[in-house]
Amino acid sequence: MKKKLLIGALVGFLTLSVSLTGCGNKEASSSSSGGGSQGDTIKIGALFNLTGDQSSLDTPALNGAKLAVKEINAKGGVLGKMIELDVQDGKTDQTTCTNAISQMINVDKVVAVTGLSDSNYALAAGPIAQNAKIPFLTSGATLPTLPDQVGDYFFLCPFGDNVQAYAGAEFAYNDLHAKKAYILTDKAMDYTVTLSKYFKERFTKLAGPDSIVLEDSYQTSDVDFKAQITRLKALSTKPDVLYVAADPSKCGVIAKQMRDAGVTTPILGGDGYDTPLLIGLGGKEGSKNVYFTTHASMDNPDPVVQNFIKAYQEEYKKDPENAFAMLGYDAIYLLADAIKRANSTDPTAIRDALAKTTDFKGVTGSIAYKDGQRVPTKSVTILTVKDGKFAFVKEVIPQ
Repeated sequence: MKKKLLIGALVGFLTLSVSLTGCGNKEASSSSSGGGSQGDTIKIGALFNLTGDQSSLDTPALNGAKLAVKEINAKGGVLGKMIELDVQDGKTDQTTCTNAISQMINVDKVVAVTGLSDSNYALAAGPIAQNAKIPFLTSGATLPTLPDQVGDYFFLCPFGDNVQAYAGAEFAYNDLHAKKAYILTDKAMDYTVTLSKYFKERFTKLAGPDSIVLEDSYQTSDVDFKAQITRLKALSTKPDVLYVAADPSKCGVIAKQMRDAGVTTPILGGDGYDTPLLIGLGGKEGSKNVYFTTHASMDNPDPVVQNFIKAYQEEYKKDPENAFAMLGYDAIYLLADAIKRANSTDPTAIRDALAKTTDFKGVTGSIAYKDGQRVPTKSVTILTVKDGKFAFVKEVIPQ
């Protein structure tokens, strides 16, 4: 996910990357002298927004990453060395993220970086890693243009927003039998704008050019959606589905206000809904008849998924909060796999090995970077809310 950035700010961040050494509330630092892959450790940067609006996604992702490191090290590590996470909190703040990744690279000497579930912060931090030629594998940011915007050292572990929006549109048309759709978009976020763009593109291809009855918008800071709901209820042609592109802090709020106003039409959204906040803020009634696209399901009987869930429960004494825990876990294993195949801790060698990934079996699916692309080809999971809990609907590969 990604809010719009000013070009000037991005240039400023790139300039900062040369000189900044301050860090952003470092949760845990590496203890070996020399850093990088010296001695018996391999340092990997773990940049996550552990406080602020993104914490409901990034905290589970960090937990997954820590679990992966523990498992890998228990089996002897990689290349005879232990993996050590250099964990820092980006605080859901762009400047803090840039300071933190500068600390990781310039002072702590990490050989690779993972983390961040929102493209806004990945785009702030990514150019610094690119400038230093350090591979950055984002665990959860989904803007499909990120690798092209940042550079050849930047990779996505998840699918792109175009893929999940297409999957959502096909689910709306084929499974919900929707012929007319309403779209509500947070215009302040490129994540939500991108989702709505691709949902409309695919849905109108399936249902016809006149199938969108209204495109409405709001801003991230909005808390009252009466005006949007009034316009929706006043439509002469009623929609069969509401595509509401929202981030974790707003999906439950909007769903609740819709339901409180008597709107019972199915609501569909993206992976920003894959947060306890959907039910926590929306309530049991507010989150009824809500569907969303995401990266994996706890109900998947695949042994890889169930083994992860069991290990997470044993480690943290609770179920994985969402699929972002799985993505954090997969990102570490994918980096470890690249280091092993490269037979080196040289960042460029790791980058080259990542780019050649063809069939990595992760908890969130098989990962491959085809034809030079650094966004993987992966399936999309559809979830809904039943009895106050997330429930599996289906797994799809959009056409």
